[in-house]
This record gives sequence, structure tokens and C-alpha cells, in this order.
Amino acid sequence: MSAEELRERIREIPDFPKPGILFYDITTLLKDPAAYKEAIDLMLEPFRDERVDVVVGMESRGFIFSAPMAYQLGAGLVPVRKLGKLPAETITVEYALEYGSNTLEIHRDAIEPGQKVLVVDDLLATGGTVKGTIELVERLKGDVIGLAFLVELDFLKGRDRLDGRRVTSVIQY
Repeated sequence: MSAEELRERIREIPDFPKPGILFYDITTLLKDPAAYKEAIDLMLEPFRDERVDVVVGMESRGFIFSAPMAYQLGAGLVPVRKLGKLPAETITVEYALEYGSNTLEIHRDAIEPGQKVLVVDDLLATGGTVKGTIELVERLKGDVIGLAFLVELDFLKGRDRLDGRRVTSVIQY
């Protein structure tokens, strides 16, 4: 199954969550077992032959892809969550949204210095959330070796905000 065939399985919903926004609904892709498997395989492909110690999944849809990717890579899985969702000692970062800001956190002991980290999410839009996640990983002295996304919204130029990092995406809009 090609990236184009995967794209055809993503439902587009106009004016969600507010007027003027076109929402890319991946649930229609996820319910198709072959498409879901292929999406994970294509997201993994660029990193299969590299050392990955930890896969960091970004809340919440990033968990859908990061868990099976960590399993296949033989790596650990670390969640990055919104404020107040993790039970042990955390570090936090605040990042800008289109309207306002949000806070992400990671357990302080989640990543060891020097560990090779792959950051995974379903969608790269403006890059704010992933930039905050990178900051958290690097504050724990992890080495971000790549950023893997199912979908990238090219027109929002999120990649440009990521300082030349290795960014991979399966489907571009």
C-alpha cells in the first residue's frame, strides 16, 4: 500500500474544531488493519537500521504510533503528556499555540544521558508541540536522532521551525 493509498483513507472534515479549519481525521485509516500496519511500517522504515534506545510518543495520537514502533525497534517507550497527567517527578516546558499556550511534561527519569531518541507523533503542523518535546528530551541529555510523523501539513511550515533536524513524514498535504 502506497502513501497515496494511505492518504485516501484519511477523512477530511471541514470546519472542525472551528470554522475555517480542515481537520484530517486518521481514525478512518486506523480502523483499516492493512492501512494501520502499513502506516507504522512506513514511519519506521527510515530508522530500522539505526540504534534507537527510546521512542518518545507525544500525547495523545502519537501514542497510537509510538508504541508499536518502539516494540518493533526493541526500544523503550516514553510518553510526553500534558500538564498534570504523569504521577512521578517531572520536568515541564510551555509552548505557544495559535491562541494561547500549553504545557508538556516528561518524567525526570525517563531518558538517560546519551540515549538515542526517536520522537513520534501523528501530525506535524506548526511544529510548536514537537519543538517543546525536543526541548524536554534535550534537557534530560537525550540525543534526538529523528522526528517521525504520519502526516505533515507542508503549508504550515513546521519543518522550518525544527532547526534542520531529521524530519520524516509519510503523507504530505
